[in-house]
Amino acid sequence: MPNYSSPESQPIQTWDYSLNNESVSALQQQLPQTDMLSAPFLIANVGAPFVIGLAVGFFAKKVLKIALFLAGGAIVLLFVSEYYGVAKVSDAQLQSAADAATGMAKQSSGFLMDRLSQITSKGVSAVAGFAVGLKFG
Repeated sequence: MPNYSSPESQPIQTWDYSLNNESVSALQQQLPQTDMLSAPFLIANVGAPFVIGLAVGFFAKKVLKIALFLAGGAIVLLFVSEYYGVAKVSDAQLQSAADAATGMAKQSSGFLMDRLSQITSKGVSAVAGFAVGLKFG
């Protein structure tokens, strides 16, 4: 490592970052040998996270359908009770309740997507599985 002097006469140290064949082969020997197309690697890093995402997406869509069914039934009961004079339903309050429910659903799906993306290093297969689960759920 050569040392040079600056105008203030303090030494400046430089580093040699060039790679030669010996240093490259030494680095390659330190890395684990992983076959990216082998079945164990693909199942652990692509297959299993995809299935996890698929299951979560399928479940999320089923829960959403049940929640929408129950909310629709509750709204119909409110309309019927208003028709018979049992209760008074304000359109503004009904719309604000729907907006709050929509916000909670968006927050929940964001949480699920963030959590699924942490399963593997890239998280792509789990998120893709979630999308497929939502499609088929």
